[in-house]
Amino acid sequence: MHELSIAENIIEIVRDNFPANGGRLKSIKVRIGELAAVLPDSLEFCFNAITKGTTLEETRLVIERRGIVARCADCGAESSVQELSFRCAACGSVNVKLISGNELQVVEIEIDDEE
Repeated sequence: MHELSIAENIIEIVRDNFPANGGRLKSIKVRIGELAAVLPDSLEFCFNAITKGTTLEETRLVIERRGIVARCADCGAESSVQELSFRCAACGSVNVKLISGNELQVVEIEIDDEE
């Protein structure tokens, strides 16, 4: 279960970027691409387990899933990749570049600074 190490890395990123005396952390939003091989339920479980009893215990993990999108180098069309068939939906070319689907990013940290 590599989701545990991913949850630990998320917490490390947040702590590195969280201002000291910055208030209470409300939520952490992560973006996970379909090709990142991360199970959202497992990640959330691990995050909740390792934050229990810490200052991050009440922090909500928000997971945004991203589909696989490719751009055709021949016609420029962008399309969703279905069933891992990396072909342009517009012209059928296999000369495509992946532009979405492999993300694993912390994209937002929400702070309640009214404490």
